[in-house]
Amino acid sequence: MGKLDGRVVVVTGGARGQGEQEARLFVAEGARVVVADVLDEQGEALAAELGKESATYVHLDVGVEADWQAATAAAKDAFGKIDGLVNNAGILRFNELCSTPLEEFEQIIRVNQIGCFLGIRTVAPEIAAAGGGTIVNTASYTALTGMAFVGAYAATKHAILGLTRVAALELAGRNVRVNAVCPGAVDTPMTNPAQLDPDADPVAAKEAVAELYKKLVPLGRIGRPQEVAALALFLTGDDSAYITGQPFVIDGGWLAGVSVV
Repeated sequence: MGKLDGRVVVVTGGARGQGEQEARLFVAEGARVVVADVLDEQGEALAAELGKESATYVHLDVGVEADWQAATAAAKDAFGKIDGLVNNAGILRFNELCSTPLEEFEQIIRVNQIGCFLGIRTVAPEIAAAGGGTIVNTASYTALTGMAFVGAYAATKHAILGLTRVAALELAGRNVRVNAVCPGAVDTPMTNPAQLDPDADPVAAKEAVAELYKKLVPLGRIGRPQEVAALALFLTGDDSAYITGQPFVIDGGWLAGVSVV
């Protein structure tokens, strides 16, 4: 018996990183997963690997309303219902706030904040119609504090916590729980772009990242996407049946404060 037997869950940004690990774990726990992303080749390959009985891929630009409508229809065609959503898709850009172009700020809002809003607005009625279920929004460590050079990103992640709390209040009566995961640094291409650079030395890049987070994080290392997936599983399954409207920080203790040791 899996923790998600019988569930149908849409995972945005599901082609790689945290979303990929969430898709893999959810399938392993008995769910049927809709892998949604703009990375068509990677998403299709993942769905094929997981098997057509357990997964399907849909193209989804989360900032486009029509894409959400098409993805929802495709999910229902494939599996008959939707009773879970993980709003995982997001982008990160590094820039000093006063040097951030408006176009860049708006792009981050469109993907991170509007994408989360559209996901809730489009999919929540389907979850309610299926008898209830869950929405897990991916916020961030920076949703609860500040960090230099990621002003636009932090602003959207703060907004996602607001959306999470309001959605939890409004949807509780329809048997839909809404929570947020707040990861710190996680070893994905978004946090470590060197993973996507064919000219980068992967060993040197990994060592540099490891050294940085050894200093910053009390647990002494960067997080693993599988660890975030495990938290998303908890919030999607029945183990969290009495939890809604809450942020869950998973950051190796980073937010706890500064160590002098």
